[in-house]
Amino acid sequence: MSAAVAEQDERAAADAIEVLIVDDHAVVRRGLVAYLESTSGIEVVAEAVDGQDALDKLRRMATEGRLPRVVLMDVLMPRMDGITAIGAVRAAHPDVQIVVLTSFGELERVQTALQAGAAGYLLKDADPDEIAAAIRAADRGEVHLDPAVAGRLARHLVSPPTGIAALTSRERTILALVARGLSNREIAAKLFIGERTARTHVSHVLSKLQLASRTQAALVAIREGLIPPPGM
Repeated sequence: MSAAVAEQDERAAADAIEVLIVDDHAVVRRGLVAYLESTSGIEVVAEAVDGQDALDKLRRMATEGRLPRVVLMDVLMPRMDGITAIGAVRAAHPDVQIVVLTSFGELERVQTALQAGAAGYLLKDADPDEIAAAIRAADRGEVHLDPAVAGRLARHLVSPPTGIAALTSRERTILALVARGLSNREIAAKLFIGERTARTHVSHVLSKLQLASRTQAALVAIREGLIPPPGM
């Protein structure tokens, strides 16, 4: 290898986008690492098994002055889910961009992830080149969405539903649990999500239905048949 080529390779490595992969499935992480390590301009610098592990690793990396530029984050994980982790990472390390890579494309999840600070949202059936494109877009400060996800968002913005029809299936579940008297913590435990995520869901439900209290939400749930009236 000539000195010029070696110097070019070193410069490319120095300019590579450092990525932290966060997914609780080892086989997914191995696949992503194998692909991204063969992709020019992208370097996988660490892996994490869930949101809490990601925060711990980022904290250590920050003290060593080697924070990654992009985090590739799953949504449904044990200990700390991806949505909660997105908010925590963005609060602690605002220069680190986050791209969601998940199997779940429900509109409510997408909106919650973007509101938490995600710079991209991809489904796990995405083409490998699209994953690389989303990482590069996030590093440029741009938002990259899976085409199917982008289509759902566009349709929602063009003709947004109202009332109970505006709720996603997950939000209907949340409404029913609220109506049964469950607290945010109990809802989080039942749905295997973070308490902060549960609180966000409840807030979205009340906002969409233009309600001021959980009691009003319970009355709506009974009226719409989501739960039976008391005593039945």
